[in-house]
Amino acid sequence: MAAEKVGIAVIGCGIVGGSTAKLLVRDNELLKNKIGIDLNLKYIVDVNFSKAQKMGLDPALYETDLNKVLADPEIEICVELVGGTTMAKDITEKVLRAGKQVVTANKALLALHGTELMAIAREHGSAIAFEASCGGGIPIIRALCDGLSANRIDAFYGIVNGTCNYILTEMIQKGQTYADALAEAQKDGLAEADPTLDVSGGDSSHKLAIMSALAFGKHIDYNKIPVQGIDTLDLTDVKYGAELGYIVKLLAIAQRTDKGLNLRISPAFISKEHPLAWVSGPFNAVSVYGSNVGHTMYYGRGAGGFPTASAVVADIASAAMGITKIQFDKMGIWPDKTEAALQLPLEDYESKYYVRAMVKDEPGMLSKLSAILAEYNISIASALQKEPTAGSNSAVPIVITTYSTTEGNIRQALKSIEELEGISEKPVYIGIVDEHEEFSS
Repeated sequence: MAAEKVGIAVIGCGIVGGSTAKLLVRDNELLKNKIGIDLNLKYIVDVNFSKAQKMGLDPALYETDLNKVLADPEIEICVELVGGTTMAKDITEKVLRAGKQVVTANKALLALHGTELMAIAREHGSAIAFEASCGGGIPIIRALCDGLSANRIDAFYGIVNGTCNYILTEMIQKGQTYADALAEAQKDGLAEADPTLDVSGGDSSHKLAIMSALAFGKHIDYNKIPVQGIDTLDLTDVKYGAELGYIVKLLAIAQRTDKGLNLRISPAFISKEHPLAWVSGPFNAVSVYGSNVGHTMYYGRGAGGFPTASAVVADIASAAMGITKIQFDKMGIWPDKTEAALQLPLEDYESKYYVRAMVKDEPGMLSKLSAILAEYNISIASALQKEPTAGSNSAVPIVITTYSTTEGNIRQALKSIEELEGISEKPVYIGIVDEHEEFSS
């Protein structure tokens, strides 16, 4: 018996769109044998087909008129791979209002407009799938929605930006400065000419918003997520952290607490023994802590044409088999169905901290720092005084690690320290993330 045929349109033929189209054509028989459905790529929609031509895709698939595609009754699934939040939003709304299912890898679109788009999908009997939005080829969305459905998610920690992880790996392993490591990433094609969205933490915050909504079953306000990137990170702190047994990573942090959700993007020190510390180069990983399963980790390539296309096509397959629509209709975790999360302000975030102050080389400076920290109920776990750094005009680094305190306390204490006579520059602080407790009550 012939396999059921499902018509598909890929909208946007850049790196991911071209790879998705190529995969659908090249692996059609493999996919048909696996899922019992013929995933029939009927259109590639764009205004420029140079990428499609380079990938050897059949010109008979090329189409510039989206309305023609939406009017075609054979098209059941549209794959939005345009990117951005303006044209992509307009296209996605049109597709949903036409009653067709949407598959997308667009994390910015979902972080900013996901609730609205899901409501439109529900109104028109459609659905949205977005596995590729948060970890390239890593099936983290499936894990949160399906594989871990028997768990209350207590926390997750993610390395979700390959550009940043590559830069940090170069700084850690080769001792490169941030600027040199960024230049290397750009030369290797792993960073954009304008890397701001990546290195500022913006890209990671989009992914954090999406994953948090699913993990905690709450509507997340993207604009309330505190974000700090790696663009101000100093190699000096990377080296001192390593001496203390820590590796620095840009982490998407999500924690359930009795008071609400702690969500943030920031560079953080983690123990060299933690599995996330082993994630190097452009790879991504997410550690998830469930109430019954404990610690699980999802690792793989977080970007790139075919790794991302792998996740896109998995969503197409699920949509074609009817799985996506059933989950979209039945499950209660989607942002348009959930209540708003109580997102705690950054000042309430609790952590251990690494602190570095550059001080005049004279007796009593460590005591002065300790006294100020004590004023704000901050206990010192360790302290060491280093030799003067090159070009520091004889300023001496004092490196302190603290026991757990709030971000508000550490910020106020460092503001007071900055005003001390003998402090040569603004003190630096970086959070220290411990292994999360498994099976927390």
